Amino acid sequence: MEKQDFMRHAIALAKNGIGAVDPNPLVGAVIVKDGEIIGEGWHARFGGLHAERNALANCRTSPKGATIYVTLEPCCHYGKTPPCTEALLEAGIAKVVIGSRDPNPKVAGKGAAILREAGVEVEEDFLREECDALNGPFFHYITTKRPYVAMKYAMTADGKIATVTGASQWITNEESRYHVHALRRRYPAILAGIGTVLADDPMLNCRLGDEARNPIRIICDSKLQIPLESKLVQTAKDIPLIVATCSKDEEKQAALTAKGAEVLVFDGEKVPLPALMDRLGEKQISGILLEGGATLNAAFLAENLIQRAYVYIGAKVFGGAAAKSPIAGGGISLPSEAADLHLAEVQTFGNDVLCVYDFPKQEAK
Repeated sequence: MEKQDFMRHAIALAKNGIGAVDPNPLVGAVIVKDGEIIGEGWHARFGGLHAERNALANCRTSPKGATIYVTLEPCCHYGKTPPCTEALLEAGIAKVVIGSRDPNPKVAGKGAAILREAGVEVEEDFLREECDALNGPFFHYITTKRPYVAMKYAMTADGKIATVTGASQWITNEESRYHVHALRRRYPAILAGIGTVLADDPMLNCRLGDEARNPIRIICDSKLQIPLESKLVQTAKDIPLIVATCSKDEEKQAALTAKGAEVLVFDGEKVPLPALMDRLGEKQISGILLEGGATLNAAFLAENLIQRAYVYIGAKVFGGAAAKSPIAGGGISLPSEAADLHLAEVQTFGNDVLCVYDFPKQEAK
């Protein structure tokens, strides 16, 4: 195996932590000696051992003099677990090959510096772009203290999210819809508007089997219209529910709280999205899958709060001038005013297509 093979194996290992490590990053590690892998591991759950310590614990022979390939700079501070730099030095690791640099101020180059000062050879930025792709939400959250927001919607080949009558089930096929539940498992929270709740009475859960992790459900409900008999409220004691509102109706707030929901109250007539992101960041919610309607999507875009878009394109054509598109609002005047998105990934599910776009970094409001 070549160097890049070892790091790519570490990247694959890191993905085993999807849905279990938030707000921590996904990290994988591979220990190599005499050209052979002697140990490997990943960060498996929040509060558990980091990838480096798991890899060391899994070594089938002494790691002294070995090289470790790790997708993210080893930590050097005491948190839920002791520093990984300490474990690497105690094990006698001779070389550390690092993919991503850790923007966490508690690390941010200090881990690599400690290892170098102790005589360990350190190589940084190896396959960095591939390693960075693991942790977009973590990097955004740790630097902004706000959740990484990924907008998701399904539209037809002619850009419609419903017919002229408002019917929308189903635009995409079953395979595409299954993939959406994989996204719900990946992101720690899912956010929708009250319009979606009133129209569809959704559960907004992850239906991938008994062991699937459900996201925290967040509803933007400025007037506190959410029905107490809705599926979201009825399951709030089992699956966390946060309702963001501007309503001062204390009786309705108390009723929701009694059902197990958490109510966040803001001033004004509409929930201020930047302030909501600040509050959710304080709750250590590192990423959100935005499954809003056209109005909520437009509101997030207007505030420059979206980092990624998952666009599912169903192999259908609806037509109709009055049929809704994914983004409402006033729109822009000229094509030159639109942000240039980066196409990060393309997948096909039968005749459906998923395009994953990253938004350019913009100053959030």
